[in-house]
Amino acid sequence: MTETYRAWRVEREGEPGYGALRELPLAPLRAAGGVLVRGAYAGVNYKDALSAAGRGKIVRTFPCTLGIEVVGTVEASDDPAFAPGDAVIVHGFGLAAERDGGFAGYLQAPADRVVALPAGLSTLEAATVGVAGYTAALAIDAMQLNGWTPQTGPVAVNGATGGVASLAIDMLAGLGAEVHALTRQPDDGWLRALGAAAVAAPLAVGDRPLERAAWSGALDSLGGAALDALLRTMQPDGVVAAFGNATGNTLPTSVLPFILRGVRLIGINANSPMPLRRRIWSRLGSDLKPRHAAHVGQTIRLDELPRAFEALLEGRGRGRFVVDLQG
Repeated sequence: MTETYRAWRVEREGEPGYGALRELPLAPLRAAGGVLVRGAYAGVNYKDALSAAGRGKIVRTFPCTLGIEVVGTVEASDDPAFAPGDAVIVHGFGLAAERDGGFAGYLQAPADRVVALPAGLSTLEAATVGVAGYTAALAIDAMQLNGWTPQTGPVAVNGATGGVASLAIDMLAGLGAEVHALTRQPDDGWLRALGAAAVAAPLAVGDRPLERAAWSGALDSLGGAALDALLRTMQPDGVVAAFGNATGNTLPTSVLPFILRGVRLIGINANSPMPLRRRIWSRLGSDLKPRHAAHVGQTIRLDELPRAFEALLEGRGRGRFVVDLQG
């Protein structure tokens, strides 16, 4: 086993730039116990970009290795639930905020925060899915638990070129849903290749509390007026899953979609408990497995992280950046 590993670190709060690549000793991770994971791939998330830029006050312990997720193999474990060579996923539970994250050759985690890679996913596929795909699957699962089915009518997906939204489009289309992708980006065929039946600009609705009913379900990553527009255009008993606030964290709306049409608005928090986490990852390896993960993912090296951060912060990211941690 090597004695050092590479990691993308931020050293102190408010430091300019996007962090730096460091060489770190492996001995402290070995001594910490739990599960020692050799990182293979890690998806890059908007939250990572905010942390790298010193925005959002996400990181609370400095210095800190960034990366809110990682997929890799077990190098050592003091818990019999995991053995060397097991493929695993780690995300959430304070990763890259209160403790070192996944943009590293190695990571240590308590065994009760590690998920075994489900059958049906390779390590690269799992990293391309990552927290973004997990969030999308969690949203779809919640919609289904609240009565939505692919047969109930068209589904709208806001912010369609983002990581969560693009994977959601793939999953929804795989279930047989009619998916309408809403985006300001030009329609170059990329979203249709994922399964979108139509691509359109974000909704422009009037000022009535209820507008023409269009959607049986919707996924929203934008918040603000964009989410309000979805709520006012839902069909009776429509279900909206909200998981982002890219354009605003306020919601200017009325109670009428809820009390006159029975619309349900569900909040999605991806830092979910382990039993739910295992069930959703199992679905991601089976009925919710994205059919076009390779189409969504773009593999980069650790030293290319700054360009990924810039793209995400400037709204130029499409799909998912995936870091090859051993490349």
